[in-house]
Amino acid sequence: MFFLYTPVVFVIFGCLVYYHFTRTFKYWQSRNVPGPQPLPFFGNIKNYVLRKSLAAEVLKEIYDEYPNEKVVGIYRMTTPSLLIRDLDLVKTICVKDFDNFDDRGMELSEKGLGTNLFHAESDIWRPLRSLVSPLFTTSKLKTMVQLVNERGDIFVKHIKQITEVKTDQEMYSLARKFTMSCIFACIFGLDISSDSNLLVEKMSKIDKLSFTRTFAQDLDLLYPGILKRFQSSFYNAELGNFFVNLVRDSMQAKNGIPSDKKDFIDLILEIKNQGNILETTKMEDMVKLIDSAKLTDEVIAAQAFTLYVAGYETSAATVAFMLYELAINPHIQDKLIFELDGVLDRHDGNITYKIINELTYMGKVFNETLRKYPILDIQRRANAEYSIPGTSVTIEKGTIVLVPTLAISHDEKYFPDPSKFDPERFSPENESKRHPCAFIPFGTGPRFCIGKLSD
Repeated sequence: MFFLYTPVVFVIFGCLVYYHFTRTFKYWQSRNVPGPQPLPFFGNIKNYVLRKSLAAEVLKEIYDEYPNEKVVGIYRMTTPSLLIRDLDLVKTICVKDFDNFDDRGMELSEKGLGTNLFHAESDIWRPLRSLVSPLFTTSKLKTMVQLVNERGDIFVKHIKQITEVKTDQEMYSLARKFTMSCIFACIFGLDISSDSNLLVEKMSKIDKLSFTRTFAQDLDLLYPGILKRFQSSFYNAELGNFFVNLVRDSMQAKNGIPSDKKDFIDLILEIKNQGNILETTKMEDMVKLIDSAKLTDEVIAAQAFTLYVAGYETSAATVAFMLYELAINPHIQDKLIFELDGVLDRHDGNITYKIINELTYMGKVFNETLRKYPILDIQRRANAEYSIPGTSVTIEKGTIVLVPTLAISHDEKYFPDPSKFDPERFSPENESKRHPCAFIPFGTGPRFCIGKLSD
């Protein structure tokens, strides 16, 4: 008898599953917001979920489909999100009305690496920002330039050695090695430039754990907030333990006393010792952080991890893309070399923090690289009901808004012939004609990427 009802059970079960994974799909239609038709389970990001496309590429396709709209309603799996196309709206949401959008909308457990600057909710983000910002003051950056120069000298010798054996080299992996050595010197004061160093061997595994997309990220799109509810995180426990131990070992190696290197661990030791935290630091935020968030080794490790992720992979990718463009555009390469030779001749061959401002063409090349190959899109979460200016759309508290930086930086309206690599887009004359939010590789508004402070 049971077998007679089996088909019925399967049909009912299938209907329930279908309903579950499409239950939100009338959200934007009921609000008269235009947008593409979503697919069950996948929403509008099927190729991203199936690892066929990057999220930025998927958002660009949607952006390009609606050239006359200010906003587009999309579904990231089952989560309704609002894609912002209008640059005035980008500025309003990220700058003018920032207090309504001061969270990124990524809720994680605060255990392990969860309490980090990138993912932190607004109440803890502000003191964490004050904790990290002093690392990017002028005096600190001058010291960092020296550290990077030292790694650069070692890297040049390494390049000469390996090219004697094999002329053609894969630059992305080399760029990753170089940026990793620089980041570890600036954060922990550690020299990992030697290939024989045991830390380098362990970092290859940590590297994969840091940048491999996990099921948890997809789960959060299906059920927003589930990771925090079940005290889960994007990040593997082994990754958290590695950075906690690295922080502890680094502080012990300094005997709890800040060194002259002025790396991130030195900054933490200054705070722990209640010393002078430089003129730009808000001491009240430091006190709040120490008293409330309990400046534990885990919290410190989470910030070190953020600096590592923000400075390592992103820098390596940008360097690799820039070298690629210089290789296929020799006239740009020649012009850049001419500028470098001239500046170095005027300064006796010394690379210092002071001469960076003289490298104006290099700045253009760097910016054009970030335009053509932006790192991340911008994500914000509404912390209250909000009416989108210039539209009839009102979004609910908790709604995610997205700013597609790849799509904007490849929009012919702002950058004619966007596939062409042209550093002169960033001449003072051309920049003055452009909307300030047409080029925001580090984000915009108070919650911009911490890396912008070193720009």
